[in-house]
Amino acid sequence: MPLAGCVSIPPPSSNFNTGTAGASARREHEQRRTSRERLVRERHPHVGGLLLALREAPSHEQVWARGARGEEHVAAELAKRLDDRVVVLHDRRIPGRRANIDHIAIARSGVWVIDTKRYQGRVAIHRPLIGEAKLTIAGRDRTKLVDGLAGQVQLIKAAMSEIGADVPVRGALCFVDTDLPLLGSLSFKGFPLLYPRALAKRINAAGPVWPSRVPKIAGALAHRFPVA
Repeated sequence: MPLAGCVSIPPPSSNFNTGTAGASARREHEQRRTSRERLVRERHPHVGGLLLALREAPSHEQVWARGARGEEHVAAELAKRLDDRVVVLHDRRIPGRRANIDHIAIARSGVWVIDTKRYQGRVAIHRPLIGEAKLTIAGRDRTKLVDGLAGQVQLIKAAMSEIGADVPVRGALCFVDTDLPLLGSLSFKGFPLLYPRALAKRINAAGPVWPSRVPKIAGALAHRFPVA
């Protein structure tokens, strides 16, 4: 098995776009807000502005704004704490799918697939005597969050195989405004559940990837997963 630092990686473009965190979610929010405001003004030409001022934006609209702010926060926190040699790609489109990958970090420790989640409430893992374990947030079953992350990790692993790079690929859920345990850390189905500070520490850890290969791997992944 070749060393991660010795793999032959197809040369990417010398300039690749690292993306803007939360851009696609921010764009979706703006489109929904603009559409709603236009509809209200068309239906109520005389009092549309007043109605818009008095009414709160619907929840389906607010969730996109919250998601964008969460991704922006995680990106800013990682930028402050990650080693200068780490490259982070933000808001990457998955070809052929509507979903996107929030962040992909390429570091000495490997490639990290990061899914940002912004929820209110306590995170817990329930392991019943019978049946499968569940991830809950504020008492609600959120197991599908990890299932989604696992799918993204598999996509990146497949891309790394195509590139020909024998590099570890890891996934993590990064939480904002959510209550994680003060002591210790949680993991579910092999994926850590972390705040940005703890995640940055893991990404910065030593690993098998030579620093000179980091930008080349990043460029190859940026080509396969364009800006969303």
